[in-house]
Amino acid sequence: MRTHFKTTAAAAAAVLALTALTGCGGGSAGGSAGADDGRIQIMVGGLDKVIYLPARLTQQLGYFKAEGLNVTLLTEPAGVQATTSLVSGDVQGVVGFYDHTLDLQATNKQVESVVQLAHAPGEVEVVANKAASELTSAKDFKGKKLGVTGLGSSTDFLTKYLAVKNGVQVNEFTPVAVGAGQTFLSALEQGSIQGGMTTDPTVAQVVNKKIGKVLIDMRTPEGSKEALGGPYPSSSLYMNTDWVNSHKDTVQKLANAFVKTLKWMSTHTPEQIAEKMPADYAQGGKELYVQAIKDTLPMFTKDGVMPADGPATVERVLKAFNPTLKNATIDLNKTYTTEFVKK
Repeated sequence: MRTHFKTTAAAAAAVLALTALTGCGGGSAGGSAGADDGRIQIMVGGLDKVIYLPARLTQQLGYFKAEGLNVTLLTEPAGVQATTSLVSGDVQGVVGFYDHTLDLQATNKQVESVVQLAHAPGEVEVVANKAASELTSAKDFKGKKLGVTGLGSSTDFLTKYLAVKNGVQVNEFTPVAVGAGQTFLSALEQGSIQGGMTTDPTVAQVVNKKIGKVLIDMRTPEGSKEALGGPYPSSSLYMNTDWVNSHKDTVQKLANAFVKTLKWMSTHTPEQIAEKMPADYAQGGKELYVQAIKDTLPMFTKDGVMPADGPATVERVLKAFNPTLKNATIDLNKTYTTEFVKK
């Protein structure tokens, strides 16, 4: 794990250099940025994933700059590595899953969601065509190798919950860290996993290439409720609480920018959204990327506000399988704030 993190840290440094070159940012490296000069570094758990689309879109629309912020977006293949960067002070914020704030509180680290980008996971459990007859629901997870973006990531969390909810213990199947995009597709095609949890645009490619099909769809609030029993707030901008409290003006500007983007997304078509994104995000072609955005759009909030019963759903889901959280007392009010988005 340690070796992997060094590798991804190096990759992140490369992305930092690239974003600076392309004018998408330009903050300095290290944790010194983002004091009071508007320079912010945000780590995203996969910049090209549609579930995290508001991060790059905010930059593409110029909303960070309009708030006087100089934001550099970095990328990690899985949310768990993004969280590591935040805790170590390498970045000021993470665009990743809200559930990490509960997980961190259980280990005495105080992190909070300041903008809730989504009220459904946007995740999809897919099954390889070759395994479709033996893997027809989460009840069939037993004995299977199932792909997740990274061990300890939100895809890992949700896979474990779906298993436990359907009578399969977490030690009865094997989670395999396969990332997203091409690495996920290859694992599914080669049979090193029978199924797995991923997001768009990977889902769209799985279906388009006819190598697998959708088993459980959590891209809508309805799908989330069916699979998880309620709204599952996922993609969010989360930050260290101490940093939030000592940089309220900066956090307010970030919230302003993200909420503007969410409102813009709610009044524009998938085609118009795709048009604003970098061309290389359309893996598999423009048409497929537009479809991926269309399928995922229902997961996003329009105002950045945490859904009222969302945190309780997340706590219930995590406590079902996570030994660290099972007997921990979590103060949900400390895992998010609506102070900035409501302004």
